[in-house]
Amino acid sequence: MTLAVTERDQKTSLDALRANGGVPAIVYGRAQTPLKVVLDGKEFEKVRKEAGESTVLQLIGLKNSVEVLIKEVDFNPVKQRVMHVDLYAVEKGKEITTHVPLHFIGEAPVEETHAGSVTKVMHEVEVTSTPANLPNHIDVDLGQLRSVECKIHVSDLVVPKGVKINAAPEDSVAVVTAAKQTPASEESATAIDISAIEVEKKGKEVEA
Repeated sequence: MTLAVTERDQKTSLDALRANGGVPAIVYGRAQTPLKVVLDGKEFEKVRKEAGESTVLQLIGLKNSVEVLIKEVDFNPVKQRVMHVDLYAVEKGKEITTHVPLHFIGEAPVEETHAGSVTKVMHEVEVTSTPANLPNHIDVDLGQLRSVECKIHVSDLVVPKGVKINAAPEDSVAVVTAAKQTPASEESATAIDISAIEVEKKGKEVEA
């Protein structure tokens, strides 16, 4: 995926830049001299929603080819618009560490039978990988959760070859909480109370 950028003109103020739909950004990395650039706000929002922060992007519009990850995005809390972006330049063949989102797929049989409910403990995991092997997400199949004893651990996650998850294998990704059972005595008591109320109501109607 590509992202168009232009080198920032230092004579242009940030207010003027943003007023014209631009977003200031900086490109940096271990082998990259910090470079101030400008993104098109609408295009960046589209790319960010599609790519997230775990997809390597190819910057176009610069003299040299640069591949980056979206490292940090600053928002205006009032206007809810992007104010500044940090882009981390990756090195081909060199491992990087970043967070990858988890996508929960399928239906949990334990919820379909109303035996329990699923709690998603993790929503992303930290991974180490080369840019070429880096997944933009990791699928988690909820179909594995068939009973209240079931759990999905980090060790159950399937990742591409060369990708290492930086978490303990036994850490929980999703767990099942048993559904609360209403005691039969309470159900009987409730039924009796409802019947009594209905009889009392009918008696008042007769008196009227």
